[in-house]
Amino acid sequence: MRDKQKLALLALIAVVFAACFIGVGLTADNYQYFLSRRVPKVLAMVLAGIAVAQASLVFQTITNNRILTPSIMGFDSLYVLTQTSIVMFFGGMSALAINHYLNFAVSIIMMVIFSVLLFGFYFQGKRKNLIILLLAGLIIGQLFGNISSFFTMVMDPNEFSYLQGKLFASFNNIKMELVYLCTPVLAVAAALLFSQNRVLDVLWLDRDNAISLGVDVDKFNRKILIFSALLIAISTALIGPVMFFGLLVTNLTREWFSTYRHKVLLIACSLMSICALLGGQWIVEKVLYFETTLNVVINFVGGIYFLSMLLRNKVV
Repeated sequence: MRDKQKLALLALIAVVFAACFIGVGLTADNYQYFLSRRVPKVLAMVLAGIAVAQASLVFQTITNNRILTPSIMGFDSLYVLTQTSIVMFFGGMSALAINHYLNFAVSIIMMVIFSVLLFGFYFQGKRKNLIILLLAGLIIGQLFGNISSFFTMVMDPNEFSYLQGKLFASFNNIKMELVYLCTPVLAVAAALLFSQNRVLDVLWLDRDNAISLGVDVDKFNRKILIFSALLIAISTALIGPVMFFGLLVTNLTREWFSTYRHKVLLIACSLMSICALLGGQWIVEKVLYFETTLNVVINFVGGIYFLSMLLRNKVV
């Protein structure tokens, strides 16, 4: 099957699942209410799927490694720490907590600063030890998680109850304000990333080859890190942290399409991510009747896949 046929198949599957979510059960009496609830939910899953997939894909390209994603490197833990710190020091009813736009802006700023600080030494060094980078990210993520846990233990119980709703991936409590805010931001970020697909193709050849072909690698990497932080902030703000999802969809996409061209991979990875979120949530709701959550399933399957990649030494 050719790449265009695979893309068409993924697009068809995504449309079918979206239509099922939106259209099943609609009648002339209830369509206004259900559409007002279902359309934002589907749109949020589509936006989050695209954001996670593209951020993970380009991040793997600039690090030249297939096991590294922003979530594994601690971005999700930073989001949790940011939200916990806001509630801890300013209160759950403060402007930083209630105002979705201000909260979203703070999350983006924190993630951009973190990405620049964490990966600055990696891209500036001549010898890049991926194991050290991976361990540093995991340790920092664990540190953020421990600080967040400490804050929740000393927090007021009412503030803790409010915070819980923001820290776990949820597809049933979508904030309309963030959906409207993230849609144009994601569209611009995705368009800019797609315009750089040829440079990303060259960068996959490794740093030295990219420099010899005229790419300013350091400047380009910094720009991609900002895009990655922005996209991860979008996904976590919409549905909460989902740690292994980016690793799962990006590697499955690379294995199925077997191409280096990012103009194909960016679209394919986004479509596969949308299909996985819509299909998985459909199964959770209609087959499992909410006996579990999609977040639990994704982290369980993704964690096993991550360990299998480490055991197979499939890192490039």
